[in-house]
Amino acid sequence: MIRFVFRAGHAGRAFAIVLGATTLAPVVAITVLPRPAHALIVFDPKNYTENLLSAARALEQINNQITSLQNEAQMLLNQARNLTSLPTSMLSQIEGNFSEMKSLLDQAEQLAYNVQNIDQQFSTTYETFAPGKSGDQLVTAARERWQQSVTAFEDSLKTGAVAVDGIASTQAQTSTLVTASQSAVGVLQAAQAGNQLLAVQAKQMSDLTAMLAAQGRAEALEKAREAAAEAQAREQFSRFMTGTAYSPSSVQMFHQ
Repeated sequence: MIRFVFRAGHAGRAFAIVLGATTLAPVVAITVLPRPAHALIVFDPKNYTENLLSAARALEQINNQITSLQNEAQMLLNQARNLTSLPTSMLSQIEGNFSEMKSLLDQAEQLAYNVQNIDQQFSTTYETFAPGKSGDQLVTAARERWQQSVTAFEDSLKTGAVAVDGIASTQAQTSTLVTASQSAVGVLQAAQAGNQLLAVQAKQMSDLTAMLAAQGRAEALEKAREAAAEAQAREQFSRFMTGTAYSPSSVQMFHQ
């Protein structure tokens, strides 16, 4: 019969002695070693809490960096949109309207819109036209002044016609620019649309100024013609009374 006996010594060892009934069998020793201290799992709540807080702070910093990068990217996109030019441009049409009115004003006949020319022609045609001129020359000067007045009124009518004809194009330009301003994606587009709208308004003001100038010119020439006609009538009457411009001649009043 075999028996196993285990004893624990002071050193923490266990011995197994095998006894035989008649024969002493070899002794087999089984040693149970203690677990090393470094292999034990120790949980430190304080250390765990500190590590968890550190990880949370690191995650928060990463999130903040991501948010900052997103904001910078959005800022760059906004800057790109703000620097985008307006695809709609009415400047060529507006300049064409200016040129049309300017060309019409340049075609004004007789006394034009030039200060030096007006001063020179007005002096000889409306002020000192009588001295040293014969009766036929006075009649010719009166006909010239009448023609100038008629031409001035014609120019005034043409100017008004051009201004009225431009109302439709001005309306279309304004509508296009207002639509472009409302759909502007950035500051630059909005500013460019606003500048072009100001140009359209400037064109309207220019047309109005041209109309007023043409009407004023026509009225001024008519007033000057009337004044010159009175002065010429007095001159001719004075010559008639003094005999300087009258030569008697026989007149046959009835058929013989």
